[in-house]
Amino acid sequence: MVRLVRRILVGLAVLPIVLGGGFYLYLRSALPQTEGRIVLSGPKAEIRIARDKDGVPLIVAQDDEDAVFGLGFVHAQERLFQMELQRRYGAGRLAEIFGPQAVGIDRQMRVLGLYRAAEAALPFLSPQMKRMLDAYSAGVNAYLSSHRGALPPEFVLLGFAPGPWRPADSLVWGKLMALQLGGNYRGELLRARMARSISAADLAFLYPQYPPDAPTTLAELRPVYRRLALDQLYQALPPLVGPNYASNNWVVDGRHSASGKPLLANDPHLPFGNPGFWYLARLKTPQHDIAGGTVAGVPLVVIGHNERIAWGFTTTTSDVEDLFIEKIDPADPGRYLTPRGSEPFKSRRETIIVHDAQPVEMTIRETRHGPVLSDALPRAAAAPGFVLALSATFTIPDDRSAEALWEVNRAADWQSFKTALRKFVGPMQNVVYADVDGTIGFVAPGLVPVRRNGHGWLPVPGWTGEYDWDGFIPFSALPSAINPPSGHFISANNKIVPASYPYFLSRDWDLPNRAERIEALLSATPIQSPQSSAAIQADTLSLMAQRLVPLMTRLVDRTTGAAHETIERLQRWDFRMDMDKVEPLLFTAWLREFSRSILVGRFGEAVSDYWDLKPRVMEAVLTQRPDWCDDPKRPGGESCGTRLGEALQRALARLRRDFGPDTSRWQWRRAHVARFTNPVLSRIPVLGDWLGVSIPTPGAYDTLNRGPSTIRDERHPFEQRYGAGLRIITDLARPADSQMIVTPGQSGSPLSAHSADLLRRWRDFEWLVPGHSASLSNLFLVPGHE
Repeated sequence: MVRLVRRILVGLAVLPIVLGGGFYLYLRSALPQTEGRIVLSGPKAEIRIARDKDGVPLIVAQDDEDAVFGLGFVHAQERLFQMELQRRYGAGRLAEIFGPQAVGIDRQMRVLGLYRAAEAALPFLSPQMKRMLDAYSAGVNAYLSSHRGALPPEFVLLGFAPGPWRPADSLVWGKLMALQLGGNYRGELLRARMARSISAADLAFLYPQYPPDAPTTLAELRPVYRRLALDQLYQALPPLVGPNYASNNWVVDGRHSASGKPLLANDPHLPFGNPGFWYLARLKTPQHDIAGGTVAGVPLVVIGHNERIAWGFTTTTSDVEDLFIEKIDPADPGRYLTPRGSEPFKSRRETIIVHDAQPVEMTIRETRHGPVLSDALPRAAAAPGFVLALSATFTIPDDRSAEALWEVNRAADWQSFKTALRKFVGPMQNVVYADVDGTIGFVAPGLVPVRRNGHGWLPVPGWTGEYDWDGFIPFSALPSAINPPSGHFISANNKIVPASYPYFLSRDWDLPNRAERIEALLSATPIQSPQSSAAIQADTLSLMAQRLVPLMTRLVDRTTGAAHETIERLQRWDFRMDMDKVEPLLFTAWLREFSRSILVGRFGEAVSDYWDLKPRVMEAVLTQRPDWCDDPKRPGGESCGTRLGEALQRALARLRRDFGPDTSRWQWRRAHVARFTNPVLSRIPVLGDWLGVSIPTPGAYDTLNRGPSTIRDERHPFEQRYGAGLRIITDLARPADSQMIVTPGQSGSPLSAHSADLLRRWRDFEWLVPGHSASLSNLFLVPGHE
């Protein structure tokens, strides 16, 4: 009897393990089938999908239509939940799976109308492009109908299944990218919030590219800004709203390449995630051999090469969004004022389905300028008398950007490449080009508005018409050139046009540091190879530190003890943000505290969303405006030396608290960690930590090996959460040998061996060559009836 009880108890103890093991095996059935044959309706001929040891597919098909069918099938196999989340984000349907916590984002996305804009673009596409979108959708749906195992873990945990894929689900990705890489209206909202309490002169100092007409605008509109619900609108912005920009690209001609042919390098910087943004693939047909970075949900190679040309992107940061203050007709709240008199709002009703809660009904209005952003807020939050409307190029129906990229993938020379980009709406990009015949080029395609007045820097009156858009910059007038005397083109989100350029593009250019560094390194190695260009991408010299450290260490009040040792250590530093050095953490922590002391000390909560390292502004404080170091809360004033000393003491106290008393152990790698989170699994206690993906990295805010820190995050102020998720270098002597890498891995499943297997190799600048490694598996998609 005792033995029987013991057996029962042992059985009960083992039961959870058995059940857990069974559930684990069930979840593993979500992993893609990579061998054998699958009979499907859809393809016209057999499609071969060969995967190598890193999970990179080579898709071999008889034509483009079957190739994108295969790509859709593979994307669904590897990244199905990522695709689902992406289309739901664009359509404002997250609350259906996440519940009430996602209603705020859904309200914003419904107001912006990105999915409606994607659907409206379909009739403007060519018959060929429509067929390709249909073929891609058919590939995704063929996977959904043929897969017999579990869905990816996120679907299982949230308890729902995806519906069929549609062409608009692919097109909405371009709209999301426009929102993420543009997002200038976030800046307009921020500056308008600041303008309520900060003088025009101080704003001009905080924004070195301050427009000359802004003081007049501010004087007229400050009372209106104080009536608008700017704080609520800003806080309600979806996290996706940019601008998120920071990328590098360059191209050198054959005279400056070891192979005698052009060489092109690109590393776009976007937010990190798990799965990553990019998915490597190679598509081979009798007509084309196309490889590079694809995006799950899209039938294109976004950045890469074909058998004749290569191309790469960085964001231009052009201002393609404006906020207009619309004055409501006092006699009728259903109308608003225009230069032609009172006009009715266009309006529609939408319903947000909410998991485990009542649906949310909302009315969305539009003016002649665009959607009314105020409608994303609860009605009680809206200010009486005025609303804010958004004009943005991503709302234009005639958007053939997807078709432009499709034709870029298949272009054979500069002329066909540039002709394709005439269809590109945005977001405006700096595009570098190279071909096997030796031509190199640069073009910045996309629609940029021509304004009657102003530069879109702050919300402006919509009822007068004086700030309206008057069309767009002609394509022939956009920045473009080929085969320059210097033998190269570079871009790093820097200013791309001289002061004499006749049109306004932007004043939100990034610091010139990365562009200057690329130029210096190309000059230092005038004959480039893939290895030397990889070394440029890996460069960690911070021009920000090179300029600020001598200034800060010279001006700081004389110190003793640890602070004195820190200053001496920084004075010996080579300004490289390497992982095993202590100085990068010392410098960043010190600049963080000094910047906060100056900005928050002077302006308080008004700059809470502006505050960051702000190296250009801090340098100007130390060299031009030492009066900003005076603390208004302390009588008698202070010097910048005193403020620097106090900031250093606070920084050292924080580092001792977080990393211990031994300063030799304060290496950058302990604080500067690249973190890749899953939108669902990372939120689950214990499981999120167990499945967490992270790695110490070099780099900083302004280095070519980009590694900005999350300065405003009090818990993790030095973590890296965006950077070069894709790197690619193509020598046009052998385009098929192009080397590239993505992070953290190819698969979107945490149960896959390829979910994060590229992380260390990405960090250490190792490379893959898609389609060249031996195939470990072959899957054949065979036409027929399922």
